[in-house]
Amino acid sequence: MTTTAHVALEQVTKKYGATTVLDRVDLAVERNDVVTLIGASGSGKSTLLRCVNGLEPIQGGRISLNGDVVSGEGVDLVRLRRRVGIVFQSFNLFPHMTVLRNCTLTPVRAGVASKAQAEADARVMLERVGLKDKADAYPEQLSGGQQQRVAIARAMLMRPEVLLLDEITSALDPELVIEVLNLVRELADDGITMMMTTHELPFAREISSQLCFLHKGIILEQGPPEQIFNDPRTPELKTFLRRIHEAGRN
Repeated sequence: MTTTAHVALEQVTKKYGATTVLDRVDLAVERNDVVTLIGASGSGKSTLLRCVNGLEPIQGGRISLNGDVVSGEGVDLVRLRRRVGIVFQSFNLFPHMTVLRNCTLTPVRAGVASKAQAEADARVMLERVGLKDKADAYPEQLSGGQQQRVAIARAMLMRPEVLLLDEITSALDPELVIEVLNLVRELADDGITMMMTTHELPFAREISSQLCFLHKGIILEQGPPEQIFNDPRTPELKTFLRRIHEAGRN
């Protein structure tokens, strides 16, 4: 297992009490890769992302970012979260703040930019995500898709090295999913290193450089999308893909 990858997980173990959620996971994410975690609910996908961002401590193994160990005792979590951004399925916008204020609060507090620079950067980013005219709006005045695009813009304004996306379309109505996926597609085209979980398997197939199938906290299979979809090798992955097909989600 190399530690020269952009993100490297080595024998990562995560437990909640006696329950093992991640069981000695090895994973290497290269720079500019888009790695998508797939699997049934409860397989450990979201937990893995939260461990990379330091939101969940691990009980074994280590996680490295460009060779720097970012897990275990003494890790500077503030610095880590500047380097690794995360966007959740719930938008987590502050309802009493405007879109602009939601976007600038963390960069200013973290010392990433002055207030003036943060506002200038935020307006550029909001234009990029198609929300230039919503800077002074409040979250309740936005659709779910617009709120999620604000959440992604906010994460990108921290200038992260890696962006984690955790089921970012699962809380959206179907007609709003496409606008968020289009934004993620643009970020991938720009070469942003991303790790994500999604049930939108056609999108994952299109955008991902690698797919990882998790089952009971273990990565059972990983490889290019065509291999995972066209040549599944384990009974568990074959069953998962069949169920997805039967549900009409592929």
